[in-house]
Amino acid sequence: MSLHWVDISILVAYCLAMIVVGFAVERRARGGMGSYFLGDNKLPWWVLSLSNAASMFDISGTMWLVSLLFVYGLKSVFIPWLWPVFNQIFLMVYLSAWLRRSGALTGAEWITLRFGHDRGAELSRISVVFFALVSVIGFTGYAFVGIAKFAAVFLPPVLEPSTYGLIIVGITTLYTVVGGLYSVVVTDLIQFAIMTFCCLALGVLAMQQVPPGTLETLVPAGWSDIRFGWTLDLDWSGLLPAVGQRITDDGYTLFGAFFMMMVFKGVLVSAAGPAPNYDMQRILAARSPREASMMSGLVTLVLFFPRYFMIAGITVLALAFMGPQLSTSAGIDFEQVLPVVIRDFLPIGLSGLLIAGLLSAFMSTFAGTINAAAAYLVNDVYRRYLRKDAPDRQYVRASYVASTAVVVVGCAAGYFTTSVHAATEWIVAALWGGYAAPNLLKWHWWRLNGHGYFWGMMGGILGAIALLAVPDVAPLQAFPALLAISLLASVGGSLLTPPEDERVLMDFYTRTRPWGLWGPIHARVVAEQPGFVANDGLGRDAFNIVVGVVWQTALVALPIYIVIWDGASAGIALAIAIGASFVLKRTWLDRLEGADESAPGAETGTATAGAAVPATGSTKLQRR
Repeated sequence: MSLHWVDISILVAYCLAMIVVGFAVERRARGGMGSYFLGDNKLPWWVLSLSNAASMFDISGTMWLVSLLFVYGLKSVFIPWLWPVFNQIFLMVYLSAWLRRSGALTGAEWITLRFGHDRGAELSRISVVFFALVSVIGFTGYAFVGIAKFAAVFLPPVLEPSTYGLIIVGITTLYTVVGGLYSVVVTDLIQFAIMTFCCLALGVLAMQQVPPGTLETLVPAGWSDIRFGWTLDLDWSGLLPAVGQRITDDGYTLFGAFFMMMVFKGVLVSAAGPAPNYDMQRILAARSPREASMMSGLVTLVLFFPRYFMIAGITVLALAFMGPQLSTSAGIDFEQVLPVVIRDFLPIGLSGLLIAGLLSAFMSTFAGTINAAAAYLVNDVYRRYLRKDAPDRQYVRASYVASTAVVVVGCAAGYFTTSVHAATEWIVAALWGGYAAPNLLKWHWWRLNGHGYFWGMMGGILGAIALLAVPDVAPLQAFPALLAISLLASVGGSLLTPPEDERVLMDFYTRTRPWGLWGPIHARVVAEQPGFVANDGLGRDAFNIVVGVVWQTALVALPIYIVIWDGASAGIALAIAIGASFVLKRTWLDRLEGADESAPGAETGTATAGAAVPATGSTKLQRR
């Protein structure tokens, strides 16, 4: 079945509109680095939140999540903890505020605030740039293989799927390069509106087409039960044998052990803070630490319900109408369930609109990733080492070149990636496994210095890259080894070299106000500033994280239960979400007052790293 001319017209109109919007905001991005990469720190928190949600609503991830729900049922709501999706809760509760207080332009620039200006700090900065580029190349390859698989199903076979992918990438790159963060955010808002409408429409369509009780005959016992034991116990053998093989290949049969490893990894990675990508960029672009926290909180609220409403709708339609076809097929690519459903089972008009919505999801993620990567290349390489005092306009032009270069290298990596699932596992389990230890220590241990951070990062990154040569070892299985390597390198590198300058550490501690192992530095700060009070929020933050994860999980499960007509479970999920929202209102949101007081210069993103921050202000501010 080929696309109707109405659907094709919708797609063409959408692509042209995105290019027009990109050029329309081009003038606002000319002001300099702060304008191009952070929108002058003038964008409202809710706008940044919707933009961030749109960037997370990527097409490759959606294809992956549809395949997971198809295979694992309600238990699949936990598998994205691999990413981990609950890192947004850690950001919401405390990390976004800590990060935004720096007033930095990029994560690498933040390093100067933490480690100063010595050789170790310089090495640390280089390691962050290296990680950012490896990460972005991985994400770009992941996105490229997803869009190519998507195009292979519903676009005419006149061109190769990878060629269609390059065309879509080219359009996205054009408006991203021209307009910077302004362009990314404005197009994200349009794209988020389209995606939300499509999600709700598709979920409703699935409920109309698949009445209550139908699904029970199409899935194994336990598919619609979110509870699980040590083993998965989903027997697809009498329905779709290929699904059972997929479970075996994934290695998730011992689901209890898999779940514990996900939680262990997820907590460490989340506590390490955001990876240097579009998520961190939105936090640094917020107008204040308070708004950065609220921005991260709203992402969970606006992203998960509509996205999973669509995911559930596509899965239900696939189970109901593709079952006979899949039962006789060998070598099923479950990642193509989503585009096949769109092509074969949606009405004219809605198909085109949904394809446009999913293309917009791809564009949002791709644009945000490329814009963030260019910031590292220009601010932390070109500006720092090549042209320190060039005019701002020259830096913006350099950003055009950097964005294009990242796209070219990332797409080249995409040609060697065959599976969205494989790419996802490598990024979230291997690459971020090496990222966790040094970035967790940088917040919570005063003795970590620039040398330790550098060796920890490089040990983890190189270990993750080396894992690509050992395909028989699953990335999640390798996570403990990668974590141990980077942890030993971080601690050893720090203890074998002198600690950072005390004044640098005191400045970071007073500006960021973290909790953790900061005893010697806290004592020095109090000696100079007797009114300074340590952050005693560890217990409250930990409690809010637990409540937040429960809240987020309920918001994921709720739309699935609605679409599969499980009213009782939907009611329980809704009650949990409302109850958790009330608790978070009292224990998190109401206690954010004062968090919008930034470090000097943080309002404009121009804080001088390492500058002393007076310990004036309310006790609430100092405790937070």
